[in-house]
Amino acid sequence: MADAIRLDGVVKRYGRHEVLAGITLDVARGARVGLIGPAASGKSVLLKLVCGLEQPDRGHIHVLGERVDGRGESALGELRRRIGMLFQNYALFDFLSVADNVAFPLEQRGGLTADALAARVADRLRAVGLVGSEDKLTGELSGGMKKRVGIARATVADAELVIYDEPTAGLDPVTTQKIYDLLAADQQRTGATVLAVSSDVVALTKFVDEIAFLYRGHIIFRGPARSIEDAADPVVRQFVRGELAGPLDEAS
Repeated sequence: MADAIRLDGVVKRYGRHEVLAGITLDVARGARVGLIGPAASGKSVLLKLVCGLEQPDRGHIHVLGERVDGRGESALGELRRRIGMLFQNYALFDFLSVADNVAFPLEQRGGLTADALAARVADRLRAVGLVGSEDKLTGELSGGMKKRVGIARATVADAELVIYDEPTAGLDPVTTQKIYDLLAADQQRTGATVLAVSSDVVALTKFVDEIAFLYRGHIIFRGPARSIEDAADPVVRQFVRGELAGPLDEAS
């Protein structure tokens, strides 16, 4: 069976700045892989490339058996219906209610009755602790609530691949653990592949099976999540122990 994600020699530049410098990465179907690294290392950029929201300057990307690089928007739209995505900046529709935001991926896919769709949405909102917020507009929500709406939307359609960009940023430790428990239960139930970026390394390592460390445009570590503190590379060890400071960058 082909990998769910495969990047071969992927390069991405913005002007003269090379964010990704020849990334090769594979994620097996059904795996849970975490991606960590300092700010400005290109983590969010890599996720956008996998979703086809950005195109590489060089290299090839295959997702769920489909080639992503060089594809037209119509073909990429079909592929994205098979992917659940949680964005760092929420990417919610401000003109839709909470319930309608969560329902959006199901409506795009079609095939559900109105009652079945409403039941699925209600189940997801219950799971993320947002019962009673169905009719609110996203502008009425706190950052933490928006994050939970994004998680509900990313998981509502039982996608084959789910991509999380900072799924618990801004949430307290108790809610963070509840969210990761929910994501783990969803993945076990559906068998989806998961690729997750998080600055909360401790919580992430309890959720994923493997960790990839992105640094200065390169993957410098890939291994079991629980062993990352003992990585041979001193940069990885320093980062995990909170000793490595990286520059802030909006494209991190």
